[in-house]
Amino acid sequence: MSKQRVSKRLNRLIKSGICPAEDVSQYTEKLKQLSERIADRKSVQKRSKFFKALADETRLRILRLLEVREMCVCEVMVALNLTQPTASHHLGILENAGLVTDRKEGKWVFYSIADSKLVENMNKLNLL
Repeated sequence: MSKQRVSKRLNRLIKSGICPAEDVSQYTEKLKQLSERIADRKSVQKRSKFFKALADETRLRILRLLEVREMCVCEVMVALNLTQPTASHHLGILENAGLVTDRKEGKWVFYSIADSKLVENMNKLNLL
C-alpha cells in the first residue's frame, strides 16, 4: 500500500474522532516507534524460529521422547523410523530454536530438553 494511501486512511481515522491523534505525521512516527518497542524484528524472528520448530509432527515427537530421557541420534532414528540425516536435521532445528541441547561423548552426540520448565508449561497448555 502506498504512503499516500496510508496517510489518507490515517487522516480519515483522525478526523473521525476515534483516534486520539491530531497530526498524521506524528501519529505515523508514534506507530512505528510502538512497533519497534513492542515487536522489534530481532525478538519476533526468535519467536518465529521457535514456533517453526514446533510446527512439525516429527519434531514434536522428538521432544516427547526427550522428555523421557536423553537420547543419541541413533536412538531417535530407531524410535521414529528416520534416516540419520533426517533425524539430525530435525534435532538441529530444535537445537537452533533453543528447545534441545547436545552433549558429546566421544563420537556420540546425546540430545536432551534444554529447558524442562518450558516443556512442562507447553504440556500444561497441551502443546506437546
